[in-house]
Amino acid sequence: MLTADIPPNQTIYIKNLNEKIKKEELKRSLYCLFSQYGRILDVVALKTPKLRGQGWVVFDELMAASNAFRQMQNFPFYDKPMRIQYAKTKSDCIAKNDGSFVPREKKKKQEEKAERKRRAEETQQSAMPNGTGSQSNGGPKAPFHHGNVNAQEQAAPNNILFIQNLPHETTSMMLQLLFEQYPGFKEVRMIDAKPGIAFVEYEDEDQSSTAMQNLQGFKIAPQYPMAITFAKK
Repeated sequence: MLTADIPPNQTIYIKNLNEKIKKEELKRSLYCLFSQYGRILDVVALKTPKLRGQGWVVFDELMAASNAFRQMQNFPFYDKPMRIQYAKTKSDCIAKNDGSFVPREKKKKQEEKAERKRRAEETQQSAMPNGTGSQSNGGPKAPFHHGNVNAQEQAAPNNILFIQNLPHETTSMMLQLLFEQYPGFKEVRMIDAKPGIAFVEYEDEDQSSTAMQNLQGFKIAPQYPMAITFAKK
């Protein structure tokens, strides 16, 4: 067992990642894949020789990390099965590798100070008319919400889903990692000339309906909840 001598904590350590994937795409894909389990505080992936093929995902809650650890073990990620374990002593290994490690007592004081500052900023943002805090779906960049899905003319249930309100940096692989978790997945189709939308095909309408119910409103990025409908045929 990978974690026999490592106690569960909020940070999971992932190895056997595809080293050919660019750093930023790898981080976005890890965030997209693991954010279904809970709020993510940080995703770390470094391209130094000793750390290639490795990554860390820091969750806000232990339960989220535990669920991700159990359910995503050996998940085929960019054609390689992920090997997941809990990070040693939480995030100290990350701090040492990125040069930010400090003694525990001093670190605790710094974290408390940073947390107070973050909370003050979030409070200030939430009080603004068009606040753009991490939990906000407001602002001009996110025109689609749950209500829009029902307001639009509904196509009859079928095996193809129409996805809207995607961040422009979304890739077909990121969507595939999300939607292939549900039985019957066949393919993702994106249109280069129309960023922000995609089509996802399943074998039948029951399978596409299951995926829609589970991923409706899923946020690939904080301001972009996905709007999913059946595609018109």
